[in-house]
Amino acid sequence: MEQRVADQRNGVVDVDVAIIGAGPAGLTAGYLLTKQGKSVAIIEKDATYVGGISRTVEFEGYRFDIGGHRFFSKSQQVVDLWNEILPDDFIQRPRMSRIYYEGKFYSYPLRAFEALWNLGIWRSTLCMASYLKYKLFPITNVKSFEDWTTNQFGKKLYSIFFKTYTEKVWGMPCNEMSADWAAQRIKGLSLWNAVIDGLKRSLGLNKRPNDGQAVKTLLETFRYPRLGPGMMWEAARDKILATGQGQVLMGHALQQLASDGKGGWSMTATGPQGNVQIRAAHAISSAPMRELARRLHPLPESTLQANQLNYRDFLTVALMIRSEDLFPDNWIYIHDSKVQVGRVQNFRSWSPEMVPDENVACVGLEYFCFEGDGLWSMADADLVDLAKREMAILGLVDPDKVIGGAVVRQEKAYPVYDEDYAANVDAMRRELEQKFPTLHLVGRNGMHRYNNQDHAMMTAMLTVENILAGERVFDTWCVNEDAEYHEAGDEGDETSLPKRDNLSADQQAALQSVRDVPERVRKSA
Repeated sequence: MEQRVADQRNGVVDVDVAIIGAGPAGLTAGYLLTKQGKSVAIIEKDATYVGGISRTVEFEGYRFDIGGHRFFSKSQQVVDLWNEILPDDFIQRPRMSRIYYEGKFYSYPLRAFEALWNLGIWRSTLCMASYLKYKLFPITNVKSFEDWTTNQFGKKLYSIFFKTYTEKVWGMPCNEMSADWAAQRIKGLSLWNAVIDGLKRSLGLNKRPNDGQAVKTLLETFRYPRLGPGMMWEAARDKILATGQGQVLMGHALQQLASDGKGGWSMTATGPQGNVQIRAAHAISSAPMRELARRLHPLPESTLQANQLNYRDFLTVALMIRSEDLFPDNWIYIHDSKVQVGRVQNFRSWSPEMVPDENVACVGLEYFCFEGDGLWSMADADLVDLAKREMAILGLVDPDKVIGGAVVRQEKAYPVYDEDYAANVDAMRRELEQKFPTLHLVGRNGMHRYNNQDHAMMTAMLTVENILAGERVFDTWCVNEDAEYHEAGDEGDETSLPKRDNLSADQQAALQSVRDVPERVRKSA
């Protein structure tokens, strides 16, 4: 590939790679490409913040994490990259989450004696009986989240610990959700293993994490940037700009991405001063697949399928409360149908530096919604009042002690896994890979997959390898997205990246030449 120098003439920017979105995937790709001397231009719709859903919003000195982002990965390549971009600003934080159900708190991970006590002997017996029933007589035609989870845990535990919260998150009945979501996000979580792990925790038999003799278990601590996850992505942006090979155009939304008919791309973005045109040999998109399809030229045949992809939106209501910390958890899952809030964050538990006043507690109530619905459209002041009322109903906050509030909205936070999503994604993916080999989809919305932050980064890392090799050597769609990947095992204990099978001799040689480039992100085949 002929290298292009980052240049701008007559409003046209010429670069090697044009990137849509300055989230974890887009900035990871931009950082790694500029390290290798490639020129990039990144467009970001947000006028202020980079990081996408992993950004950190600041309001009067208070910092808000959008959804909570633990910096833990079983990929050594991702861990190394985090350390490279932000070498001096990580802190180690204790992991604590609980479930709120019927006025009682349940530790997560499960503590067996506590759960038995809270549920009571009769209900605990019913849960175990239900679990055994579905192990002996499982649902054979598993189609939905409800089917999959019932088979895994029994109907009773499903109704207590999965149904209410999941329907809040997704805004649809569990029997209409694809079983794929459960299989990918709950895979590896076994009731029997959870009970055994809970017994060990209750009896103090679990060894410390990172002890070489410890049995792998659900993680007890995690690393976190002291000023929130946005600190990572602001640093990545600054490093891209410092190379002189990268541009990050804030407040610029994609208007059109057009094939130039020669394998390259012409991208038009609308910004504060009008349109900007970017020409590039490759394009990387972390934009939602539905939006990308509408803005591609020529229009893909799979646009109809892409238009059927759905998204769940999200907002956080942060409350500043004149009080000491209200609870030690990073977050609490709210399994209570009396309130609309789905989860409550405690920002000081993520990092003490997120909250500037030691006499003020700051919590974030998370509401799952659809853009334009009643919650999304409520005035900020009304949302703050709703949050105060619901915290009072839960018995977590005295409304009279609330001294301030702020609202942060996040559109398209979650790609929806309905019964048709997989076929719709596959149709667009296959068409674009066949027709446009220099167009690369990355990240959560770019691939319509419920990726964690590290998974989104990995899709970008593999995409960079493919661009540098001149071939699709790595299959980005094989990146692991299990909940177990995020919650269990040792950090950095997986060192290989997924690779396409049956590589030709030329492809093997191209891959080896990429690996021989100095200062590459380490990996093993």
